[in-house]
Amino acid sequence: MSDETEKTPEAQRQGIGSLEIGLRILDTLAESARPLTLKNLSDRLELSPSRLHKYMVSLVRTGYIAQENGSGYILGKSSLTLGVAALSRIDPIQSAFTAVEELNQSSDKTVSVTVWNGQAPLVIKWLDASQPVAVNVRLGMELSPFFSVSGRIFLAHLPESRRNQIIDSFYADPPALPRYAGKTLDKEEFIAHLEQVKEDNLCSFYGDFLPDINVVGSAIHDINGNISSVISLMGLNGDTDVRPGSHYSEQVRACAQQVTEEICGRHTRPVQDAS
Repeated sequence: MSDETEKTPEAQRQGIGSLEIGLRILDTLAESARPLTLKNLSDRLELSPSRLHKYMVSLVRTGYIAQENGSGYILGKSSLTLGVAALSRIDPIQSAFTAVEELNQSSDKTVSVTVWNGQAPLVIKWLDASQPVAVNVRLGMELSPFFSVSGRIFLAHLPESRRNQIIDSFYADPPALPRYAGKTLDKEEFIAHLEQVKEDNLCSFYGDFLPDINVVGSAIHDINGNISSVISLMGLNGDTDVRPGSHYSEQVRACAQQVTEEICGRHTRPVQDAS
């Protein structure tokens, strides 16, 4: 085969089917909470045990998988080395920045990234839409834990004792009561609201604090399940529906989930087989 033939688009799209099967085996073991037997793997991968066994021999020999107690298979030391090397090269904040830049381009909405500074959310990235919304929020500003979407998301994920301390202190002498969907929330209702925010990994305001401006946010998590940052999107009420299930709310949640998967290494590999 000539060099020119090898450079054709069709040739470049071709892969090594046996390698892809080996990687599917590693993915399946990585996603399992317990060791898997040859039959378990055979059923999940839809490969015959005799064919699968050949791959297992090679993967055990190279240290990418190991047998536990002589029966079930787990990931081996070579897989651990690869994983640690990959994680060491990931910058969670830069990943969030890249994601919101793409979100800003695809949605043409104002977007931001916030981190928790120990007391409140801090805006570390702010990108305006082609028609900026008139809000007094900019890069480097500290936001309210109670009157901002990102603040509520961070509050919802704090350890219970720390969260309750902040809430109790606020409700002892509130400057105003938090609102959601047009309703004022007392302390018990606010705590229940935070539980829903945590469950949905989504918080949205539609005209609750900023007239004619809607906001929606979702959390990016690290490999330990803690919040790394929050991505938010805002726009005018007339053309930015952020209610649960809306296009923009799902777009923001998908964006945050994509970065979480990049940080944590979770992904779905296309299922392919070797001929």
